[in-house]
Amino acid sequence: MKKEIRVLVVDDSAFNRVSIGKMLEKISEVRIVGFASDGEEGLQRFFELKPDLVTLDLEMPKLGGFSMLRLMMQARPTPVLVISSHSGQADVFKALELGAMDFVAKPSRPVSAELYSIQDNLTRILRDFAGFAPEQFRLTDAGRSLPAVQPEAVTPVAVKRAYHPRVVVIGSSTGGPPALHRFFSSFREVPPLIFAVAQHMPPNFTRSFAERLNSHSVLEVKEAAHGDVMRPGAVYICPGGQNLLVQRRGDQLVARIVKPPAGQIYTPSVDALFQSAAQTCGAEVLGLVLTGMGNDGARGTRMIKEQGGMVLAESEESCVVYGMPKEAVATGCVSQVIPLDKLRLEILRYRR
Repeated sequence: MKKEIRVLVVDDSAFNRVSIGKMLEKISEVRIVGFASDGEEGLQRFFELKPDLVTLDLEMPKLGGFSMLRLMMQARPTPVLVISSHSGQADVFKALELGAMDFVAKPSRPVSAELYSIQDNLTRILRDFAGFAPEQFRLTDAGRSLPAVQPEAVTPVAVKRAYHPRVVVIGSSTGGPPALHRFFSSFREVPPLIFAVAQHMPPNFTRSFAERLNSHSVLEVKEAAHGDVMRPGAVYICPGGQNLLVQRRGDQLVARIVKPPAGQIYTPSVDALFQSAAQTCGAEVLGLVLTGMGNDGARGTRMIKEQGGMVLAESEESCVVYGMPKEAVATGCVSQVIPLDKLRLEILRYRR
């Protein structure tokens, strides 16, 4: 049975506080325990109420969202859901690096009934969150890791020495942006591999996210475009709100960007990326399932294994939340469970 989630709503706009409150009240697992109109009041309410989750606006008077986030993570690390406008993309990624759990994008007009368009996304995130105990979230304050949870024991599957992947497909969700930043910035040389990424993210954020990764990596990182010829040494980030498929054109691999089918829960879809790569490239595919809530990637993990490829999962000790990797491991098709910082070396081992 899923637990009740006690939520504190922090936003300097009275309209937003009321609107977010109404949307949250429609989610059966949620109980709103308080509201705050700025960071100072937010901190006071945070310490008084000890909520399970905080929704946080970043631009506020007196004490801004960043300062409040830092102070919360130093004193009592708690899952934070940033609710921010599209115009503050750089701020959103900074908040994620400071320890925010996830974010929901506000519509462009600040005071508008359009705000209610985020209801479905809020409901999905909060209901996924309700399936986890607070101690299952590995939170950080300004980059300082909290004590790690020991990963569950997984028996490694024997790997043939002849295994040489051509394409690395990566799926991630909650905690994914900082994990992907850490992973791609760890490369010191450009490997002869194609990377394709499905990170759960709304439209209009993935381009700036790709640019942010590109500025800190020796690899070329870009938002994938329909028809891109996928080259070794490059990273293709699926556009938010779309699916990225890998197709073959002669000897080349080509990116295909498609609209998600009706009823798809997670977007971009990790399963769609993994399954297309498995069907197209067979044993030349290596899948990585990183931190995230939900079960996206589990079906794709099975298909990669069935087609002769291999899947690695991030271990619980480095995940923000061990949801997607755990579901992938449960399929019995994951070869190894590895901490984030060791994934690069493991991947390069298969290229020798």
